[in-house]
Amino acid sequence: MKENLFKISSVLMAFIVLFSTMSFSISEHYCGDHLVDRSLFSTAESCGMEMEKSLAIGDCNIQKNNCCKDVVKLYKGQDDIKTNPIDLNSSQQILVASFIYSYINLFEGLEENIIPFKEYSPPFLITNIQVINETYLI
Repeated sequence: MKENLFKISSVLMAFIVLFSTMSFSISEHYCGDHLVDRSLFSTAESCGMEMEKSLAIGDCNIQKNNCCKDVVKLYKGQDDIKTNPIDLNSSQQILVASFIYSYINLFEGLEENIIPFKEYSPPFLITNIQVINETYLI
């Protein structure tokens, strides 16, 4: 249970860091008051009515305003996430280096299996102690 909780919390923290630093934009195209298209990371498709038309009647020029509009919402993530460098003096550097060296060598195995009693023969049995004390293992 504890391992699963640890895995879930670590994945959740990774997503929080990812989404807090990610920037994205949402582009929306409105025709009048109606939303025609919405797009993430790119421009929204238009409805084809966004061109301004000028009507020439005699000496008067009448321009019709565009009823369409594009709205771009930009969500900017954090850019100031930086790690602080660690300043260690010479004695602290020696301590860290020796700790890492000893920790790595802690799990290093021997090249050959050493059996310390390989050259010794077992002792001779003069009497059977279990029979003398009448103790039998069942």
